[in-house]
Amino acid sequence: MKNNFYIHLLAFFAGAIIFSSCSPHVRTKYFEDFPDSGASKHVVLPNFKAPLIEPDDILSITIQTVDPLASLPVNQAAASSFGAANQGTQQIISGYLVNSEGMVQIPMIGKIKLSGLTTTEASNLIAEKAKYFLKMPSVQVRFANYKVTVLGEVTHPSSYVIPNERFSVMDAIGLAGDLTINGKRDNILLVRDSLGEKVFVRLNLLSTNIYKSRYFYLKNNDLIYVEPNKIKSDVEASTKRQNIQLVLSVITVLTLILIRFK
Repeated sequence: MKNNFYIHLLAFFAGAIIFSSCSPHVRTKYFEDFPDSGASKHVVLPNFKAPLIEPDDILSITIQTVDPLASLPVNQAAASSFGAANQGTQQIISGYLVNSEGMVQIPMIGKIKLSGLTTTEASNLIAEKAKYFLKMPSVQVRFANYKVTVLGEVTHPSSYVIPNERFSVMDAIGLAGDLTINGKRDNILLVRDSLGEKVFVRLNLLSTNIYKSRYFYLKNNDLIYVEPNKIKSDVEASTKRQNIQLVLSVITVLTLILIRFK
């Protein structure tokens, strides 16, 4: 009779261990709304709007002419140098700082107002000014501090200096080494500066509709935060379950010993 009691007790503890060790299903697949088949699906991307130059931007300005020595002062000059983190390393960004009035001081050419312009428009404006000092100037303007920050459950959380303006959410996630197994894929948070305010937007990587979002293309200083999923965020509960498993394991062993020697 007592043996039956211990057997039932053992079965109870064994079931408790199995139940406590179970974890919820983690959704790691992207674009779940697209079937696993050979069929294709077409999604129209949102219109890309080139970013405008603003005060405190740092611009890389390069002028090429038929006489490289003539444009050397412009290409060598760096109005500002700043440190920026990229994949956890510190790097120096050199370029022309746009002051609070939206102006940039360029050797030989002088002050030019570039705020409110795209980099293409700024290139054309500088070329018009430079042709009075240089022969057949070709100007290239790029953002030197175009930065996106990716935090949370990604492989390499960091601030990344982006080489081009057309940069999407998926590009940023790829640059950060993809989400970890603990990343919540259906609730990505995007934080953006807009007219002195912070805009908070939720994005869902489980749906192909993310490609339709007006926030699909990122802007300078955007922040992406990947929240931890249920398993990761419930650390205390997980630790408690492990402690319970340990206690139940000890009780199970003691029960087996009692049954063996009874």
